[in-house]
Amino acid sequence: MSGPAHAASSPIEECGGGSYHVIDKQDLGAVATIYLLYNGTTNCVITWKKDAHAGTKTWMMASIAKQNSNGGFTDYKTDSGNYAYYAGPRKVKAPNTCVDWGGGVPVNGVDVSWYSPPSRWHCD
Repeated sequence: MSGPAHAASSPIEECGGGSYHVIDKQDLGAVATIYLLYNGTTNCVITWKKDAHAGTKTWMMASIAKQNSNGGFTDYKTDSGNYAYYAGPRKVKAPNTCVDWGGGVPVNGVDVSWYSPPSRWHCD
């Protein structure tokens, strides 16, 4: 289910709870944070609005992909739309390879997207 109508308690809960834990995050100004979570087998990305912006529907995006055999990233799993609390979660299993992750929100009226540079890819 994408585009929740209610607030969830945490990115961990929305990714599935259990053994998911935050392994990286990226702030998008004062508007939201992109969280990358992992549970030992599966990576999960979610773009989470900060409290001051939660509850108001705006465009949001969360995206993740595993590295292919050529070293690139082509099969992105993306959730985007007008959401009040978060975009995602999107999940990918990436054993013995890396994941590229990112998200986006409007910052000062401009849609801003961020994707991890190579130094922030996460590899199992």
